Amino acid sequence: MSYPQPRTPEETLADAKKQLGLPLVVVICGSTRFMTEMAEADLRETEAGRIVVKPGCDMKSPHALWSDPVEAEALKVRLDALHRAKIRLADEVLVVGDYVGDSTRAEIAYARSLGKPVRFTHPEVDPDA
Repeated sequence: MSYPQPRTPEETLADAKKQLGLPLVVVICGSTRFMTEMAEADLRETEAGRIVVKPGCDMKSPHALWSDPVEAEALKVRLDALHRAKIRLADEVLVVGDYVGDSTRAEIAYARSLGKPVRFTHPEVDPDA
């Protein structure tokens, strides 16, 4: 006699989104040097009827929250974990920009390890292309 397999948290989340009639959730990834392009991608994805999540802090720009180097390093760790949570929440990933650094490459690999579709504004930068 076979028993049903327990549902994964990902399956439960996908079903809940479906039952709630939520639109696709897109997470924007990329270097924060592309914050202007991310804002434009957010606008276009939102206009297309998608829910958009993206990086909320540009630590390359001066700000009191990350002016202390020790606090900045701790914040970066927390922001990286938060962005991985955004990737888990999303239905797909949109990578913005014509450059993919180590952090973005790791985010792409993480998303793909979860089976998330990954799109690129510049497909030529896809590390797996």
